[in-house]
Order: sequence, then C-alpha cells, then structure tokens
Amino acid sequence: MEFERDSSMSQILTTHVGSLPRSQEVVDFIFARERKQPFVQAEFDVAMTRAVAETVKKQVAAGVGIVSDGETSKISYATYVKDRYTGFDGDSPRNAPADLKLFPTYLARLANDGGTPKYARPMCVGEVTSKGQGELEKDISNLQAAMTAHGASRGFMNAASPGVISLFLQNDHYKTREAYLAALADAMKAEYETIVASGLDLQLDCPDLALSRHMLFNDLTDAEFLKVAAGNVEALNHALSGIPAEKVRVHICWGNYEGPHVCDIPMAKMFDTLMAVDAQYLLFETSNPRHGHEWAVFRDRAADIPDGKILVPGVVDTTTNFVEHPELVAQRLARFVDIVGADRVIAGSDCGFGTFAGFGSVDPDIAYAKLGALAEGAALASK
Repeated sequence: MEFERDSSMSQILTTHVGSLPRSQEVVDFIFARERKQPFVQAEFDVAMTRAVAETVKKQVAAGVGIVSDGETSKISYATYVKDRYTGFDGDSPRNAPADLKLFPTYLARLANDGGTPKYARPMCVGEVTSKGQGELEKDISNLQAAMTAHGASRGFMNAASPGVISLFLQNDHYKTREAYLAALADAMKAEYETIVASGLDLQLDCPDLALSRHMLFNDLTDAEFLKVAAGNVEALNHALSGIPAEKVRVHICWGNYEGPHVCDIPMAKMFDTLMAVDAQYLLFETSNPRHGHEWAVFRDRAADIPDGKILVPGVVDTTTNFVEHPELVAQRLARFVDIVGADRVIAGSDCGFGTFAGFGSVDPDIAYAKLGALAEGAALASK
C-alpha cells in the first residue's frame, strides 16, 4: 500500500488520543440517558455543542494542532455503540485485567475508592445494524463549528474498532467470534466513511490489540493471542476498505489505568500487528513506566516500518497528575525523530484523559497543562 507523506510539516505537530474531561453538565446529561431517566433532547444537544466549543478552545489554547471533540457526547470510547446500533441488551460479564488480580489488595482499593467506572456493557443478543448516522452527524457538526470558531484547521473523530467492541460488548448471538467480528466490521463501515467524508481524520481505538491479551485472552499463549489480534486487524481492514490510509489513525494501548501492568504483552510482539493496520498514523504508549523503554523496538526494527507510516508516540502520561517537563517531552520525541525523521513524527498522549464520562485520574485543569507541556516539548524538539 502506498502512503502519502505530509511534506508541509515545518515543525512537529501535536495531537492526543481523543477523549478529554467532560463538564459536570455533560456528565449529568449522559448518565440521565444511560439510566433512562427523563431529559430534554434539545437541551442535551445544546449542552454538547457548548461543551465541544469549550473543549476545542482549550485545546487550541494549549497548542494542540490536531484537535478532537473530546468524545464529549459518548459514555465511553467503545460502549457508545450500544446507543447507535441495534442488537445489544442485558449485561456482559466483567473481567478485571490479570495484573490487578495479581494484586488483590490494590484491586479492592480501586473498587472501594471508586477507581473503576460503572456503566452498562450489554451483550450482543441480536443482529448488529446501524440506527443511522444522526448522532455521529451531530458530533461532526459540533466539532467543525468549534474548529471554525477557534481557528483549528485540522481535527479527528474517534470511532470504536470491531475488535474493541467485541472486547467490551461480548457475543451471545453470532455462532462464532469471527462471525461477530465480521458483522461489526460491516456495521461500522458506514460510520468510518461518514467521518472521513466530512473532512475529519478517522481514529480507530484498538486496545483489543494489547489490553485484551491480559483481560479476555489470558488463558492463551502469546502466539495464540497474536492469531486473535490478526483476526481483529483483518476485520478492521475490511471495514476500512476504500478509505485512504492517510485519513486513518489507529491507537493501541494496554489499558488506561494506573496499575502494575506486569501482564502486558510487549510491543516487540505486537509490532507486526500494529504495522498491518491500514492506517498511516500509529498512536501508542511510550510514557508510562511499563512501556517507556519500547521506543527501542522501533529503533531496532526501523527497516520494518513501512515507508510513509507516521509515528505518534505518547509523550505525556494520562494516569498521573505529574505535568511532564517540556524538555522530557522533547527528549522522548527526539528518539523517534532519529528513527524516521521529523516529518514522520507527531507528538501524542499515551491514552485519553476522559476515557469514561465522569471518570478520570487526571484533574481536568492538569490535563490541559499536560497538553501545554506537550506542545512546548514538540516546539523544542522541532528546533
């Protein structure tokens, strides 16, 4: 596959994974909908438009070059599909990540302190079909209006991958997991195409390519899991068929939570899987202490990075309230610049700052301070 390199880059651009802290007004509306409590749809829509405008304004002020809507209207990056597609009902079984099970006192502390979000995860109990693109079109309109109002020239919209939907909304309808993935790919294709047709970049969130190893498939060997991940990529690439790769971003992660992460499958084993996605932009974690060393994987396998792939390493963490020093951000970026060149590196975050509505480890004001440090560090690295 041929990729188009963005030769207009005069400095290292900045972005993030997508989700950002939501206001209390937004959270209240989202959970009213989640709990099937009465609310006025027109007031909901006005609140989302207002919140997205403020979110984009803050991103621009922080120096972020490629902005998002912060996933403002969504309950979470994966389970929002239950509100936009048919076939979901009931509840899926919960399964804590394997690393937290190894430290039960810490897992209990997280649960007792409200450190784990509570929201519906229905099973797939019927045919998955789209209810239409109306809610997505509202999200797109809100983001584009906010970008115009605050001078942002480039934006992206998040969407769930077939694999991550199958991770959180488990199958109780299709005969096989592969059939479920295929149905999800067919259903999600129109969502992906709608985002790209609007002029925005499409970001696919794919923690299924790493997190699910120690959350759902911890009974498999690494080699067996790689086959599962390859199936997920095959389904995703099918859904992306016909969409230009230069309009697509993919994000891989091991779970956006502070924890031991001692069960994470190494990037060295997931490298080929990540490269196989039909996306030009690759977003991945390199800030947290469990994966900060894995920049070396890209160095050692530089010859295996397809020409034109653009690396978007996470150079600020999203699970602690430390604000990274811009010099540290610049140092992290420099490692990747040395591997593929400055025109193929964009500064990003490890994960989102508001993965679930109303839940986040990082204080909202500190989240934007981190994005400011990200922009300062990218400016330093560009010099």
